[in-house]
Amino acid sequence: AGSKLREVFDKINNLLSGKPVQTEGQMVSVTQHPQGLEFVCYKLAEKFVRHGEGEVSFHHDSAFPIAVVLSGIWELHPRVGDIFLAHLHKKCPYSVPFYPARKEGTSVEEYQRMLGYEVHDSKVEEQDHFLKRMSGMIRLYAAIIQLRWPYGNKQGAHPHGLSYGWRWLAQMLNLEPLADVTAMLLLDFLEVCGNALMKQYGIQFWKTMFFIQKSYIPRIEAVTSSGQMGCLSRLKNFVQKCLQAEEIPLPKGILTPSFWRT
Repeated sequence: AGSKLREVFDKINNLLSGKPVQTEGQMVSVTQHPQGLEFVCYKLAEKFVRHGEGEVSFHHDSAFPIAVVLSGIWELHPRVGDIFLAHLHKKCPYSVPFYPARKEGTSVEEYQRMLGYEVHDSKVEEQDHFLKRMSGMIRLYAAIIQLRWPYGNKQGAHPHGLSYGWRWLAQMLNLEPLADVTAMLLLDFLEVCGNALMKQYGIQFWKTMFFIQKSYIPRIEAVTSSGQMGCLSRLKNFVQKCLQAEEIPLPKGILTPSFWRT
């Protein structure tokens, strides 16, 4: 509910502003320790990324309520946004976007970690689980860049707005595609913020969509084996439908004005 989200936002904002906040039956304040504020910023940013790789990866709609709170906190407390991006880029290099190359002397295990895989006791997580986590984090990122906290003063620009999404898309399309990963991330990103990018960039956006269909999808196909076609097929269908309709649908779960009256 919108009222519940406001409660969560106010509590986080009060904590970061140095006011005492009740949690688990006790009052806490960042002023209780010289590094209190820095610690809270760090842990809070880390937690938002965890929501992306956990909750959002399983429930796509949850990207929007989480993103709108983070967007508002980022506006009032830029340090949280900076640390959030650092955590996000480390956990999901594709959010830069960046495909780390394996350097000489780097072990397989270490390289898997650089690519975003979780490695425990020399066991690398399964591909499906890895893709799900990356998907959740990209969806959260794509939601953040288009949302603003509705009760802010809106005097300045969005701290990390749509221009960053436009840049992400352009940089992504300049990278050589990877099997599995590239198709999934492009589809996630376009499903979540394609509509907002279309409204903001108009004809330039449609030129990009046409480029994806004509030039980039064939390049993804060239590196994709027959057993990895699922996500690529969904991306193909999505782009084709959007170009035919000359419209990108609104993402599922977007917060409508009526949501804030709940």
